Amino acid sequence: MLNDRHILAQNIRQAQAAGACLHAACALAGIDSRTLPRWERDSGLTQGDRRPQATRATPAHALSAAERARILEIANTPRFAAMPPARIVPKLADEGVYLASESTFSRVLRSAGQTRHRGRDKTPRPTRPPTTHVATAPRQVWCWDMTY
Repeated sequence: MLNDRHILAQNIRQAQAAGACLHAACALAGIDSRTLPRWERDSGLTQGDRRPQATRATPAHALSAAERARILEIANTPRFAAMPPARIVPKLADEGVYLASESTFSRVLRSAGQTRHRGRDKTPRPTRPPTTHVATAPRQVWCWDMTY
């Protein structure tokens, strides 16, 4: 990727030296005309893309660890253990309790690995088509139920 940037920058600068406009050369290369000067200014041609390593601040409205633990505690009580968030949140709202939205409940349960088959629900089994009556041509199998 870094090597591609060097080649791309070199080609654009060669085109510019030959009389091409920076905007047109960058458009032909598939980058914005402000990208090349940014790469050159911010050492993007030597270090590459630094976005994955960037440190990002936690948003001010993010849930704290205590709030996440409270959501998991409520969702795992015997009363709500077999319910999805779409049923937990309205039940709590009827009681005048608001902890988080349905999507936040879902997000917290997903991060804890508790979104699949909550409670005593059994996992669905894959259904197979019937093997006893197989038609390979028209008018071979007659049946009043056309499920398959």
